[in-house]
Amino acid sequence: MPRISEQDMARTRQRIVDAASPRLRADGIDGIGIAALMKGAGLTHGGFYNHFASKDALVVAVCEDAFAASLATLARTVDEANPDRPSLAQIVADYLSPEHRDQSDGGCPSAALVSDAGRHGPEIQAAYAQGVVGYLEGFDAAQQLEATERGETLDPEEARRRSIALLSEIVGAIVLARAIRLGDPDLSDEILTVNRQRHLEDRQSR
Repeated sequence: MPRISEQDMARTRQRIVDAASPRLRADGIDGIGIAALMKGAGLTHGGFYNHFASKDALVVAVCEDAFAASLATLARTVDEANPDRPSLAQIVADYLSPEHRDQSDGGCPSAALVSDAGRHGPEIQAAYAQGVVGYLEGFDAAQQLEATERGETLDPEEARRRSIALLSEIVGAIVLARAIRLGDPDLSDEILTVNRQRHLEDRQSR
């Protein structure tokens, strides 16, 4: 039997993560088993433990991968070499959009996995927490750059408070909007619209 290379192992592992990510976000961590996740990746159940010690280990990998992709978008706000970099206001507007709300199997894991993370153990919560830290650091950096461009100085502690409030508010808004999207679509839209407008007005007042 030919020996499987480390590169092949890494590709297969990533294939499992890529296939599991939308399913875990849409169905929840407890809403789908290993067999179904492996079937979605086009692989057999028995091969799972060649790549992950447990389902929790897979969830950790999904969290890390999904947050990395999401944070890469946020990082563009402070890419001074990019003349077309989005503003923090644009990032927030995209986050609070109907398109993001309706993408239950994708989008930012901060909203998609928030309830599941709270119901699981320290390993999964630590991976989720690292994503939260990444968002807060990204918001801090974006606010500091915008303040500098305005010729202002922003106290780091104030930037931190604003970042925590911002993340809490946008995650809460998208979770609420998703929870009632089918039962009361008008209210779901209103939640997104009010939060988008409030954050835009808040930034314009600074």
